[in-house]
Amino acid sequence: MKIGRNVGISVILGFFIALGALAYWFYGESFFKPEIYSLEGSGIMIAPNVLEPEEEKVIHLPTPDPVRAVYMTSWVAGERSLRSGIVSLIESSELNAVVIDVKDFSGKISFEVSDEKLKGASEERIPDIKDFIKYLHGKNIYVIARISVFQDLYYSGAHPELAVKKLNGAVWKDKKGLSWIDPVAREYWDYTVLVSKEAERVGFDELNFDYVRFPSDGNMRDIAYDHWDEVTPRIEVMGDFFAYLSDELSGLNLPLSVDLFGMVTTNTDDLNIGQLLETADLYFDYISPMVYPSHYPVTFIGLANPAANPYEVVHYSLSKASERLLSASSSPQKLRPWLQDFDLGVDYDAGMVNKQKQAGYDLGINSWMMWNAANKYTKEAY
Repeated sequence: MKIGRNVGISVILGFFIALGALAYWFYGESFFKPEIYSLEGSGIMIAPNVLEPEEEKVIHLPTPDPVRAVYMTSWVAGERSLRSGIVSLIESSELNAVVIDVKDFSGKISFEVSDEKLKGASEERIPDIKDFIKYLHGKNIYVIARISVFQDLYYSGAHPELAVKKLNGAVWKDKKGLSWIDPVAREYWDYTVLVSKEAERVGFDELNFDYVRFPSDGNMRDIAYDHWDEVTPRIEVMGDFFAYLSDELSGLNLPLSVDLFGMVTTNTDDLNIGQLLETADLYFDYISPMVYPSHYPVTFIGLANPAANPYEVVHYSLSKASERLLSASSSPQKLRPWLQDFDLGVDYDAGMVNKQKQAGYDLGINSWMMWNAANKYTKEAY
């Protein structure tokens, strides 16, 4: 019985050795895992012939034509009970895309990151980000990553040496109490690229950049910069940053879009924030001016209350932007405006929302993104 048992073990051992040799011949050393296992009862130790699992390939959806999106905060995206209503709205309407915060004004990245350089900024608001994006893709919903750039409460606190300052050297804050990064700080440019690559890694189909500008809406008499020389034109600074983003992210093969002040469509100066339509046109696939009628000054194009005249404000703004892009040998089809579905100045019902959309349609601009900070949308408008 002992002899028969030894023969059986020898046969089994010989089979595994032959199998291992064949695997080594085909795959080399990478075929084997480092762990060691034993053949039960034989006293012989061997390594298992198991292939290392391959990293799952990220799939991105092509950009729809037109894009019709609504905005979703990272907090809503992380709660199934909250996000389900927006997903249902998209499924049952003309909507086909959603914009989700990857990094908002807080500076926190809304999901777990893989890059060690970003770990401190990660706040896992959307714990199932990959599965959620796959779920949206399964419904043919295009997913856009919104990345707030120079307005960054976290990074300016962690790296005050890169923050915009007061004249006394303290960190400057705007009217909302938010701090900003000096737009010339190259270290932060690299950081923004890393955040963008994390967004691609988890499945986002497009990268949308907001707050790509110099700060405003605060005490501008008490502001100083450690990195910007205050001589180089702001437009040139932002142009350099746009060019850097375009170059560094070209390998991702994702569309890049940028959010601009609504007045950028009509003003040919930089509004003292460094934003110029023609400069953005050089480096981004899509341009999203925030033409919210409620945000225009009183008497804009002779209107006593721009908020009460959504068609007129949006049509005039986008028509001027279209003319400028055509003059620059570009295309008005790059325009994908942010429109408002929120009350400010007047109540915005479905009719007010639709007047904004129609203003674009009458100019041949069929894509848009709809903003409501509370993520409460007028269903009848879609």
